[in-house]
Amino acid sequence: MLASLHFLYVLFILATLGVEVHPLVFHTNRGLIRYNVWDTAGQEKFGGLRDGYYIQGQCAIIMFDVTARVTYKNVPNWYRDLVRVCENIPIVLCGNKVDVKDRKVKAKTITFHRKKNLQYYDISAKSNYNFEKPFLWLARKLLGDPNLEFVAMPALAPPEVQMDPTMVAQYEQEIAAAANAELPDDDEDL
Repeated sequence: MLASLHFLYVLFILATLGVEVHPLVFHTNRGLIRYNVWDTAGQEKFGGLRDGYYIQGQCAIIMFDVTARVTYKNVPNWYRDLVRVCENIPIVLCGNKVDVKDRKVKAKTITFHRKKNLQYYDISAKSNYNFEKPFLWLARKLLGDPNLEFVAMPALAPPEVQMDPTMVAQYEQEIAAAANAELPDDDEDL
């Protein structure tokens, strides 16, 4: 079975000019899943045609940079723009660059996903840390199969950096604690 999923990927790592489409295939216990990953412009000055890219998207990843607070502050805007065009699609929020020790957006302040009932993952594009998790979560949602598993990973470029296992354990503890913390009463991002 080959499920071809038209996939939106809102990326804040690079100043993408326009949009780039990358096929990404995962081998699962139900066959192949092919994502057509749309890497759209993450910066306002390049995002003029963004709504056109969203049309017919089946799922999305909204990504922000944990080393730059302003990218997290823009998450509600990206979310609003996305759901205006694609109302009921599964969405994952990802905090990228967790391999960098000088993290500015701390786990306890990442609450938007909980307010909007989105899945959240810390990731590192440079170390491939948690790379597959948003894709697996989205595939399970799209196919309605909570038992779906990846049986082989796509061929990735070798990691550019290695994650410190102590730092990973600390971040995972912080994320778990934050998930159980009471949400703030403010409605700034609603």
